[in-house]
Amino acid sequence: MSKYNEIYGVDISKDVFDVVDSTGLYKQYPNNLKGFKQFVKDMQDSALVVMEATGYYHYCLAQYLYGLEKHVSVVNPLSVKRFIQMRLSKIKTDKSDAKAICEYAGQNQVPLYTGKDKNQAECLQLLRLLELYLKQRTQLKNKIHGEQALGIPSQAVYRSLVRSRKALDKEIKTLEERLLSMVKEENQQQLSNLKSIPGLGDKTAALLIVLTDGFTKFETASQLCSFAGTTPTIRQSGSSVRGRSRISKMGNQKLRNLLFLCAFSACKYNRACRNIYERIVAQGKSKKLALIAVVNKLIKQAFAIAKSGLPYHENYVSKLS
Repeated sequence: MSKYNEIYGVDISKDVFDVVDSTGLYKQYPNNLKGFKQFVKDMQDSALVVMEATGYYHYCLAQYLYGLEKHVSVVNPLSVKRFIQMRLSKIKTDKSDAKAICEYAGQNQVPLYTGKDKNQAECLQLLRLLELYLKQRTQLKNKIHGEQALGIPSQAVYRSLVRSRKALDKEIKTLEERLLSMVKEENQQQLSNLKSIPGLGDKTAALLIVLTDGFTKFETASQLCSFAGTTPTIRQSGSSVRGRSRISKMGNQKLRNLLFLCAFSACKYNRACRNIYERIVAQGKSKKLALIAVVNKLIKQAFAIAKSGLPYHENYVSKLS
């Protein structure tokens, strides 16, 4: 149960945000500074404002309320969705969603929002744009491969695709360099310590720092593994259902993909990771399962290094992870 006497559930979209409080009172405000000020004027001082992480739309309101030292929580949309499904609700409107968010926060402990400074906000923007460009580059590569398979009937199409891919390559390189320079500016020592782990490169170390706010968002390495989506899920029911265990894949896909690439290198140069990989393979289990174990080991090593503030040392890390 919530410790707050008044809770406001907020369903936010591009132009407006709908608010329902603990008493069921409903109001709608424009999603701009004028609407933010009116909402603050109407709300109680000691109340909790809860909203879903809806892409970009929630960010300005969350930052505004955080700047005024209001109690704010940004929750996972999937958690609210499951809550609504559990109640077998057949109504789907902005008002009903705001009410569901309010009720969800009243029955569950929700984390308080921690505002982001200018550098943190830019780093997250860079990551989102990089993710978009990387997807577009993959699509272009596939299209180029398709044109080559056809024998390139149109040179104009093929050359345009190649030019577009080169332009994306240039933009991706520029953004990655900008992201790395910003991480170095804010977390140079932590970045150096993480890179000292055999198998962990610049991109993955920088991404870990940005996504975890310098490893301040998680209290344990297990929480970070869950965030990356590399924890196993067990499918078992009664005596007849014995599904294969798989990773959840509900975490950050980009981080998970980079960690899997790092796992191949870690199997060669990271003694603790190599031992885990060889032991699991020797037990007759799949190499993929062994790589997942290596990924989790890398995450635990990174967490131990970040929390200790010291560079990698085999014996020291083995004790903590």
